[in-house]
Amino acid sequence: MRSLKSLKSLTIVSSLICLIAIAACSSPTPETKPAPPNPIQTSANPSASTKATAPKSSDKNSDQASDKPNDKTSENHGKANQGGQVVEVGAYHLELVSINEDGGVHIDLFLQNGSDHSPIPDAKVSAQVQLPNGTKKSLDMPYKADGKHYGALLSETIAGEYKVVILSEIKGEKINGRFAFKR
Repeated sequence: MRSLKSLKSLTIVSSLICLIAIAACSSPTPETKPAPPNPIQTSANPSASTKATAPKSSDKNSDQASDKPNDKTSENHGKANQGGQVVEVGAYHLELVSINEDGGVHIDLFLQNGSDHSPIPDAKVSAQVQLPNGTKKSLDMPYKADGKHYGALLSETIAGEYKVVILSEIKGEKINGRFAFKR
């Protein structure tokens, strides 16, 4: 009879421990928020090192000056300077900023050297955009010297997630980055 009580006690204690473990793993703490998905990056050079940071809010106009200090130190490598999504591909820093407008979405790409974040004005840049309904659009993105970035207006107003592949060629080297944004 004593061993039956021990077995019952052991079963109850084991069950309680399992329930506590499950509860601890499944309920986030109040200050924990699920992280947004990281953009996916690609490169023509498979051995190139890549690093992505989570997207930040892109509500502010990218042509306005930032309140942040100029991020050119190695500790800021891979961080968004313009409030956009960042993909580091090899020696390059790609930052995509999407701004919703009444007539569509303005897409800006800041293509920079990764070491000092100096702009690269002589690349050939285009965007392949997949709309929320699955339709694909191609956009040429000319360099805008006044803003030191490449840009185009996507004249679509469909609500949902847009997937963007940036195709760039810098002195014969193909550098690509994958991004996503919602409208």
